[in-house]
Amino acid sequence: MPALKIAFHTPLNRYGDGAVSGDRRMARQLVTLLERLGHRVAIVPAERSFMREPSEAELVANQAAAQEVIEQLARAWQEPAVRPDLFFTYHCHYRAPDLIGPVLVERFALPYLLAEASDAPKRFAAGWTPAAGLARAAIRQADLHFCMTPRDREGLAKLLPVDVPLIDLPPFLLADGERPARTGAARPAGEPVRLIVVAMMRKGTKENSYFALARTLAQIADRPWTLTLVGDGPQRAAIEAAFADLPSERLRWLGRIGNAETRAELAAHDLFVWPGLNEAYGLVYLEAQAAGLPVAALHSGGVPAVVEPGRTGLLVADHDEDALASTIATLIDQPGLRERLGAAAQIFACEERNGEAACAILGTALENALQRHRTRHGGARR
Repeated sequence: MPALKIAFHTPLNRYGDGAVSGDRRMARQLVTLLERLGHRVAIVPAERSFMREPSEAELVANQAAAQEVIEQLARAWQEPAVRPDLFFTYHCHYRAPDLIGPVLVERFALPYLLAEASDAPKRFAAGWTPAAGLARAAIRQADLHFCMTPRDREGLAKLLPVDVPLIDLPPFLLADGERPARTGAARPAGEPVRLIVVAMMRKGTKENSYFALARTLAQIADRPWTLTLVGDGPQRAAIEAAFADLPSERLRWLGRIGNAETRAELAAHDLFVWPGLNEAYGLVYLEAQAAGLPVAALHSGGVPAVVEPGRTGLLVADHDEDALASTIATLIDQPGLRERLGAAAQIFACEERNGEAACAILGTALENALQRHRTRHGGARR
């Protein structure tokens, strides 16, 4: 297909804001793959529309800011050489609705693609109804959806007509530097098993997972393990307090470190432990597996989309901390099991989720979206 001009928008977090998170990395990876396919990507110059709590005033302010961007782009897009061929939004849900794409695609008759959109009737409650309604309207307007987890696909399938394409795009990991050699397995026998977690320390699901991990490890304090914690954030003091009853000599707090240092730390450990309560999916699981680490986690949210239970890690029922403690204990006690799972994990992350399949999926889907849009709108272009 010919090279396309693509407007790329990220309502959840402003693209290129310098902060660290899995969704920011996935946004960059999507842009990388689109460019590999030969397309020109222009980032929509907008602040995020994310709201942590429902707020009518904040939503109105976000809409006003979005309108300024809409007017700016509408003026620029009067020039055919600048106007995009399609609009691609990564993330659209009740906390971060796309306030820009729906207006511009209607005004300029553009194909509209959404990746990792989500919808659920329960979001129309507790003050979220206006924002959830805006997100739902955008979701219904899209010509095609990329679904990164089965959970998101299920929600969209209940909302959309059967003729709206729902394309599975499993989470992937592009290498952003040389991966260090695996060193964890080479340590002398008898040393404590080295556990590691990498996650931001912020309110909500991340904080709750840290608290669950502290309670889980307290149940197996009789096992020989140490834990390295990589990450920082506003909830660090509360998280440190949650681990205060565990022996301090078992804990190693590294704070925020760079990507290369994180990869080296992962390669020097034995087991990645992160409950993953209500995780969207978590690219960090793929990063850990790429380093050859098996995973112990909950079967929660989108975690099964990035960990293959029984092959690359062990997942237990959501919120079952007793089962998670027992699973971690089993992996501590059985080095052979850890090595088998870790070897499969590395193949899974590095060979099956390295972006090649995602690139092919994107290429085919873009062509299908253009064709679908022409069919739906009769080839109109304002």
